[in-house]
Amino acid sequence: MRYGEAMSSGIRLTRGALLAQRPEGASRRAAAAWRTGALSAAGALLMASAAGPAAAADELPPQLAYAYGENETPRAAAFGGALRALGNGTSAVFLNPSAMVETRVYHLQALFQGSPEAGRHAYGGVVVDSVTGKLAGALSFVGGFVDMDDGGIKRSYLDARAGLAYPLTERVFVGLTGRYAKITQDGTLLQGGLGDSSVSGGLRAWEDGKLVGRHAFVDEFTFDAALTVKATDSLYIAAVGQNLTYPDNGLLPTTVGGGVGLGTADFSIEVDGLADLNSYRDTTFRLMAGGEYLVADHFPLRAGYRFDQGADQHALSLGLAYVGTQFAVEGTVRRALAGGGPTTFVVGLAYHLESSGLTRGSSDSF
Repeated sequence: MRYGEAMSSGIRLTRGALLAQRPEGASRRAAAAWRTGALSAAGALLMASAAGPAAAADELPPQLAYAYGENETPRAAAFGGALRALGNGTSAVFLNPSAMVETRVYHLQALFQGSPEAGRHAYGGVVVDSVTGKLAGALSFVGGFVDMDDGGIKRSYLDARAGLAYPLTERVFVGLTGRYAKITQDGTLLQGGLGDSSVSGGLRAWEDGKLVGRHAFVDEFTFDAALTVKATDSLYIAAVGQNLTYPDNGLLPTTVGGGVGLGTADFSIEVDGLADLNSYRDTTFRLMAGGEYLVADHFPLRAGYRFDQGADQHALSLGLAYVGTQFAVEGTVRRALAGGGPTTFVVGLAYHLESSGLTRGSSDSF
Protein backbone atom coordinates (compact mmCIF):
# COMPACT_ATOMS: atom_id res chain seq x y z
CA MET A 1 0.00 0.00 0.00
CA ARG A 2 1.37 3.41 -0.95
CA TYR A 3 1.53 6.40 1.35
CA GLY A 4 -1.79 8.24 1.29
CA GLU A 5 -3.66 5.38 -0.39
CA ALA A 6 -7.21 4.76 0.80
CA MET A 7 -7.67 1.94 3.32
CA SER A 8 -10.30 -0.74 2.87
CA SER A 9 -12.41 0.99 5.52
CA GLY A 10 -12.51 4.18 3.47
CA ILE A 11 -10.15 6.10 5.78
CA ARG A 12 -7.07 7.65 4.20
CA LEU A 13 -3.72 7.95 5.87
CA THR A 14 -3.27 11.40 7.38
CA ARG A 15 -0.95 13.35 5.12
CA GLY A 16 2.09 14.51 7.03
CA ALA A 17 1.09 12.62 10.18
CA LEU A 18 2.00 8.98 9.55
CA LEU A 19 5.58 9.47 8.40
CA ALA A 20 6.44 5.81 8.88
CA GLN A 21 4.55 4.80 5.74
CA ARG A 22 6.26 7.21 3.37
CA PRO A 23 8.38 5.67 0.57
CA GLU A 24 11.94 4.61 1.35
CA GLY A 25 14.93 6.53 -0.02
CA ALA A 26 15.86 10.18 -0.29
CA SER A 27 17.91 12.25 -2.67
CA ARG A 28 21.34 13.66 -1.82
CA ARG A 29 19.83 17.12 -1.82
CA ALA A 30 17.23 16.04 0.77
CA ALA A 31 19.94 14.44 2.90
CA ALA A 32 21.96 17.66 2.81
CA ALA A 33 18.85 19.60 3.79
CA TRP A 34 18.39 17.22 6.73
CA ARG A 35 21.93 17.85 7.98
CA THR A 36 21.46 21.60 7.72
CA GLY A 37 18.09 21.46 9.46
CA ALA A 38 19.39 19.20 12.22
CA LEU A 39 22.29 21.55 12.97
CA SER A 40 19.93 24.53 13.05
CA ALA A 41 17.53 22.73 15.39
CA ALA A 42 20.38 21.66 17.68
CA GLY A 43 21.58 25.27 17.85
CA ALA A 44 18.08 26.45 18.68
CA LEU A 45 17.86 23.88 21.47
CA LEU A 46 21.09 25.17 22.99
CA MET A 47 19.85 28.76 22.77
CA ALA A 48 16.58 27.80 24.44
CA SER A 49 18.46 26.03 27.24
CA ALA A 50 20.51 29.17 27.82
CA ALA A 51 17.50 31.49 27.75
CA GLY A 52 17.55 31.96 31.50
CA PRO A 53 17.32 30.16 34.80
CA ALA A 54 14.41 27.80 35.25
CA ALA A 55 12.44 27.71 38.46
CA ALA A 56 13.87 26.03 41.52
CA ALA A 57 11.91 23.08 42.89
CA ASP A 58 10.50 24.96 45.87
CA GLU A 59 9.23 27.74 43.56
CA LEU A 60 7.04 25.44 41.46
CA PRO A 61 3.35 25.13 42.35
CA PRO A 62 2.25 21.47 42.66
CA GLN A 63 0.13 21.55 39.51
CA LEU A 64 3.18 22.56 37.45
CA ALA A 65 5.42 19.98 39.13
CA TYR A 66 2.90 17.30 38.16
CA ALA A 67 2.45 18.86 34.69
CA TYR A 68 -1.30 19.12 35.35
CA GLY A 69 -1.43 15.32 35.46
CA GLU A 70 -0.62 15.16 31.74
CA ASN A 71 1.51 12.56 29.99
CA GLU A 72 3.06 13.29 26.61
CA THR A 73 4.66 11.59 23.67
CA PRO A 74 7.71 13.32 22.17
CA ARG A 75 5.65 14.46 19.17
CA ALA A 76 2.94 15.99 21.35
CA ALA A 77 5.51 17.74 23.55
CA ALA A 78 7.34 19.09 20.49
CA PHE A 79 4.08 20.62 19.22
CA GLY A 80 3.71 22.43 22.55
CA GLY A 81 0.76 20.16 23.30
CA ALA A 82 -1.09 21.29 20.16
CA LEU A 83 -1.89 17.85 18.78
CA ARG A 84 -5.56 17.26 19.49
CA ALA A 85 -6.53 17.33 15.82
CA LEU A 86 -3.52 15.58 14.22
CA GLY A 87 -2.45 13.45 17.20
CA ASN A 88 -2.95 10.02 15.69
CA GLY A 89 -1.07 6.93 16.86
CA THR A 90 0.23 6.76 20.42
CA SER A 91 -0.41 10.46 21.10
CA ALA A 92 -4.16 9.92 20.75
CA VAL A 93 -4.70 8.06 24.03
CA PHE A 94 -3.36 11.10 25.96
CA LEU A 95 -4.89 13.96 23.93
CA ASN A 96 -7.80 12.84 21.74
CA PRO A 97 -8.94 9.20 21.57
CA SER A 98 -11.04 9.77 18.44
CA ALA A 99 -7.84 10.59 16.49
CA MET A 100 -6.78 6.94 16.70
CA VAL A 101 -8.77 6.12 13.56
CA GLU A 102 -7.21 8.89 11.46
CA THR A 103 -4.57 6.36 10.39
CA ARG A 104 -4.16 2.58 10.33
CA VAL A 105 -1.28 1.68 12.67
CA TYR A 106 -0.25 -0.91 15.24
CA HIS A 107 2.42 0.88 17.29
CA LEU A 108 4.19 0.05 20.55
CA GLN A 109 6.07 2.93 22.18
CA ALA A 110 8.24 3.19 25.29
CA LEU A 111 8.31 6.63 26.93
CA PHE A 112 10.48 8.64 29.30
CA GLN A 113 9.52 12.06 30.69
CA GLY A 114 11.79 14.10 32.95
CA SER A 115 11.88 17.52 34.60
CA PRO A 116 15.00 18.24 36.71
CA GLU A 117 13.56 21.26 38.54
CA ALA A 118 10.50 19.32 39.71
CA GLY A 119 12.43 16.12 40.38
CA ARG A 120 9.86 14.51 38.09
CA HIS A 121 10.74 11.40 36.13
CA ALA A 122 8.23 9.03 34.56
CA TYR A 123 8.47 5.80 32.60
CA GLY A 124 5.84 3.93 30.66
CA GLY A 125 4.51 2.61 27.41
CA VAL A 126 1.64 2.81 24.94
CA VAL A 127 0.10 0.28 22.54
CA VAL A 128 -2.35 1.46 19.88
CA ASP A 129 -4.13 -0.74 17.32
CA SER A 130 -6.25 0.75 14.55
CA VAL A 131 -5.37 -1.97 12.03
CA THR A 132 -7.24 -5.11 13.05
CA GLY A 133 -10.74 -3.62 13.05
CA LYS A 134 -12.82 -0.50 12.57
CA LEU A 135 -12.97 -0.14 16.36
CA ALA A 136 -9.50 1.11 17.33
CA GLY A 137 -8.07 0.60 20.79
CA ALA A 138 -5.14 1.71 22.94
CA LEU A 139 -3.62 0.97 26.35
CA SER A 140 -1.09 3.05 28.26
CA PHE A 141 0.69 2.72 31.60
CA VAL A 142 2.91 5.46 33.01
CA GLY A 143 4.43 5.59 36.47
CA GLY A 144 6.92 7.90 38.07
CA PHE A 145 8.14 10.04 40.93
CA VAL A 146 8.03 13.71 41.87
CA ASP A 147 10.70 14.53 44.47
CA MET A 148 10.40 18.30 44.78
CA ASP A 149 12.01 18.53 48.21
CA ASP A 150 15.54 17.65 49.25
CA GLY A 151 14.20 17.08 52.75
CA GLY A 152 12.87 13.62 52.06
CA ILE A 153 9.23 13.82 50.94
CA LYS A 154 8.75 11.29 48.16
CA ARG A 155 5.72 11.33 45.90
CA SER A 156 4.86 8.66 43.35
CA TYR A 157 2.11 8.31 40.80
CA LEU A 158 0.50 5.81 38.45
CA ASP A 159 -1.53 6.63 35.34
CA ALA A 160 -3.34 3.86 33.41
CA ARG A 161 -5.60 4.45 30.41
CA ALA A 162 -7.67 2.44 27.94
CA GLY A 163 -9.07 4.14 24.85
CA LEU A 164 -11.51 3.25 22.07
CA ALA A 165 -12.31 5.06 18.83
CA TYR A 166 -14.80 4.48 16.03
CA PRO A 167 -15.33 6.16 12.63
CA LEU A 168 -19.03 7.04 12.37
CA THR A 169 -18.43 8.02 8.74
CA GLU A 170 -15.38 8.61 6.58
CA ARG A 171 -15.15 12.11 8.05
CA VAL A 172 -16.54 11.93 11.61
CA PHE A 173 -14.73 10.02 14.38
CA VAL A 174 -15.60 9.57 18.07
CA GLY A 175 -13.54 8.27 20.97
CA LEU A 176 -13.52 7.58 24.72
CA THR A 177 -10.65 6.99 27.14
CA GLY A 178 -11.03 5.58 30.64
CA ARG A 179 -8.35 6.67 33.09
CA TYR A 180 -7.17 5.63 36.54
CA ALA A 181 -4.81 8.00 38.38
CA LYS A 182 -3.18 7.44 41.77
CA ILE A 183 -0.75 9.77 43.57
CA THR A 184 0.81 8.90 46.92
CA GLN A 185 3.19 10.68 49.27
CA ASP A 186 5.73 8.76 51.30
CA GLY A 187 8.59 9.85 53.55
CA THR A 188 9.08 12.65 56.04
CA LEU A 189 11.02 15.88 56.26
CA LEU A 190 14.50 15.17 57.57
CA GLN A 191 14.97 18.61 59.08
CA GLY A 192 12.33 20.77 60.68
CA GLY A 193 8.72 20.51 59.62
CA LEU A 194 6.20 18.36 61.44
CA GLY A 195 8.10 15.07 61.35
CA ASP A 196 6.18 11.88 60.64
CA SER A 197 2.77 13.52 60.35
CA SER A 198 -0.06 13.27 57.87
CA VAL A 199 0.87 16.75 56.64
CA SER A 200 4.58 16.27 55.96
CA GLY A 201 4.75 12.51 55.57
CA GLY A 202 1.61 11.68 53.64
CA LEU A 203 -1.62 10.02 54.72
CA ARG A 204 -0.68 7.01 56.81
CA ALA A 205 -2.40 3.63 56.43
CA TRP A 206 -2.74 1.45 59.54
CA GLU A 207 -3.58 -2.23 59.82
CA ASP A 208 -3.96 -3.99 63.19
CA GLY A 209 -2.28 -1.05 64.88
CA LYS A 210 0.75 -1.12 62.58
CA LEU A 211 1.82 1.40 59.98
CA VAL A 212 1.71 -0.46 56.64
CA GLY A 213 2.08 2.35 54.14
CA ARG A 214 0.57 5.54 52.83
CA HIS A 215 -2.86 6.27 51.45
CA ALA A 216 -3.14 7.99 48.08
CA PHE A 217 -4.22 11.63 48.18
CA VAL A 218 -5.40 11.26 44.56
CA ASP A 219 -7.15 7.98 43.74
CA GLU A 220 -9.58 8.54 40.87
CA PHE A 221 -11.30 6.88 37.94
CA THR A 222 -12.27 9.34 35.23
CA PHE A 223 -12.71 9.53 31.46
CA ASP A 224 -12.11 11.64 28.35
CA ALA A 225 -14.46 12.07 25.37
CA ALA A 226 -13.62 13.43 21.93
CA LEU A 227 -14.94 14.15 18.46
CA THR A 228 -12.85 14.70 15.32
CA VAL A 229 -14.16 16.00 12.00
CA LYS A 230 -12.15 15.54 8.81
CA ALA A 231 -13.23 18.72 7.02
CA THR A 232 -11.03 18.05 3.96
CA ASP A 233 -8.32 15.53 3.12
CA SER A 234 -5.82 17.80 4.90
CA LEU A 235 -7.86 19.71 7.51
CA TYR A 236 -8.93 18.20 10.84
CA ILE A 237 -11.01 19.79 13.62
CA ALA A 238 -11.23 18.27 17.11
CA ALA A 239 -13.17 18.86 20.34
CA VAL A 240 -12.04 17.15 23.55
CA GLY A 241 -13.13 17.02 27.19
CA GLN A 242 -10.74 15.47 29.72
CA ASN A 243 -11.26 14.21 33.28
CA LEU A 244 -14.99 14.66 32.83
CA THR A 245 -15.99 13.15 36.20
CA TYR A 246 -14.82 16.50 37.62
CA PRO A 247 -12.24 15.40 40.25
CA ASP A 248 -11.93 19.12 41.16
CA ASN A 249 -8.20 19.31 41.86
CA GLY A 250 -5.20 20.81 40.11
CA LEU A 251 -3.39 17.48 39.81
CA LEU A 252 -6.23 16.00 37.74
CA PRO A 253 -8.05 19.03 36.30
CA THR A 254 -11.12 18.93 34.11
CA THR A 255 -10.34 20.61 30.78
CA VAL A 256 -12.42 21.41 27.71
CA GLY A 257 -10.85 22.41 24.41
CA GLY A 258 -9.93 21.44 20.90
CA GLY A 259 -7.72 22.11 17.93
CA VAL A 260 -7.49 22.72 14.21
CA GLY A 261 -4.74 20.98 12.26
CA LEU A 262 -3.54 21.07 8.67
CA GLY A 263 -1.31 18.35 7.25
CA THR A 264 0.32 17.97 3.83
CA ALA A 265 2.86 15.51 2.45
CA ASP A 266 5.82 17.35 4.01
CA PHE A 267 4.53 19.45 6.88
CA SER A 268 1.85 19.64 9.57
CA ILE A 269 0.73 22.63 11.63
CA GLU A 270 -1.85 22.92 14.40
CA VAL A 271 -3.31 25.41 16.87
CA ASP A 272 -5.08 24.26 20.07
CA GLY A 273 -6.77 25.93 23.00
CA LEU A 274 -8.28 24.66 26.23
CA ALA A 275 -10.00 25.89 29.38
CA ASP A 276 -8.69 24.48 32.67
CA LEU A 277 -11.49 24.49 35.25
CA ASN A 278 -9.64 23.38 38.40
CA SER A 279 -5.90 24.03 38.49
CA TYR A 280 -6.30 27.57 39.84
CA ARG A 281 -8.92 29.51 41.75
CA ASP A 282 -10.57 30.68 38.53
CA THR A 283 -10.84 29.04 35.13
CA THR A 284 -7.64 29.60 33.15
CA PHE A 285 -6.68 29.04 29.54
CA ARG A 286 -3.79 27.50 27.66
CA LEU A 287 -2.95 28.31 24.03
CA MET A 288 -0.68 26.01 22.04
CA ALA A 289 0.70 25.95 18.51
CA GLY A 290 3.15 23.65 16.78
CA GLY A 291 4.31 22.13 13.56
CA GLU A 292 6.71 19.74 11.89
CA TYR A 293 8.58 19.66 8.59
CA LEU A 294 9.72 16.39 7.06
CA VAL A 295 13.30 16.26 5.76
CA ALA A 296 14.82 13.40 3.73
CA ASP A 297 11.63 11.33 4.03
CA HIS A 298 12.40 10.16 7.59
CA PHE A 299 13.48 13.12 9.75
CA PRO A 300 10.70 15.38 11.08
CA LEU A 301 11.90 18.67 12.57
CA ARG A 302 9.39 19.92 15.14
CA ALA A 303 8.75 23.09 17.10
CA GLY A 304 5.98 24.38 19.32
CA TYR A 305 4.86 27.22 21.57
CA ARG A 306 2.66 27.18 24.66
CA PHE A 307 1.16 29.97 26.74
CA ASP A 308 -0.17 29.01 30.18
CA GLN A 309 -2.37 31.76 31.61
CA GLY A 310 -2.63 30.21 35.08
CA ALA A 311 1.15 30.03 35.52
CA ASP A 312 1.72 33.21 33.44
CA GLN A 313 4.27 31.21 31.48
CA HIS A 314 5.52 31.07 27.89
CA ALA A 315 7.36 27.94 26.74
CA LEU A 316 9.18 26.88 23.58
CA SER A 317 9.60 23.26 22.55
CA LEU A 318 11.87 21.72 19.92
CA GLY A 319 12.04 18.13 18.76
CA LEU A 320 14.04 15.84 16.48
CA ALA A 321 13.13 12.33 15.33
CA TYR A 322 13.95 9.50 13.00
CA VAL A 323 10.80 7.75 11.75
CA GLY A 324 11.30 4.64 9.65
CA THR A 325 9.05 1.88 8.39
CA GLN A 326 9.79 -0.43 11.33
CA PHE A 327 10.73 1.86 14.21
CA ALA A 328 11.02 5.47 15.37
CA VAL A 329 13.31 7.30 17.80
CA GLU A 330 12.11 10.69 19.03
CA GLY A 331 13.25 13.36 21.48
CA THR A 332 11.91 16.73 22.63
CA VAL A 333 13.00 19.54 24.96
CA ARG A 334 10.56 22.14 26.30
CA ARG A 335 11.91 25.24 28.05
CA ALA A 336 10.07 28.02 29.84
CA LEU A 337 10.98 31.38 28.32
CA ALA A 338 9.38 33.42 31.10
CA GLY A 339 7.38 32.77 34.23
CA GLY A 340 9.81 30.39 35.96
CA GLY A 341 8.51 27.08 34.64
CA PRO A 342 10.39 23.79 34.53
CA THR A 343 12.46 22.31 31.72
CA THR A 344 10.96 19.09 30.35
CA PHE A 345 12.57 16.26 28.37
CA VAL A 346 10.52 13.61 26.55
CA VAL A 347 12.06 10.61 24.77
CA GLY A 348 10.31 7.80 22.91
CA LEU A 349 11.23 4.57 21.12
CA ALA A 350 8.49 3.00 18.99
CA TYR A 351 8.13 -0.24 17.05
CA HIS A 352 5.65 -0.38 14.16
CA LEU A 353 4.16 -3.85 14.39
CA GLU A 354 2.16 -3.47 11.17
CA SER A 355 5.48 -3.43 9.28
CA SER A 356 6.15 -7.03 10.37
CA GLY A 357 3.20 -8.47 8.47
CA LEU A 358 1.92 -10.13 11.66
CA THR A 359 -1.23 -8.02 11.78
CA ARG A 360 -4.22 -8.41 9.51
CA GLY A 361 -6.23 -5.37 8.47
CA SER A 362 -9.98 -5.12 8.74
CA SER A 363 -12.06 -5.77 5.65
CA ASP A 364 -14.93 -3.67 6.95
CA SER A 365 -16.13 -0.80 4.80
CA PHE A 366 -18.63 1.99 5.18
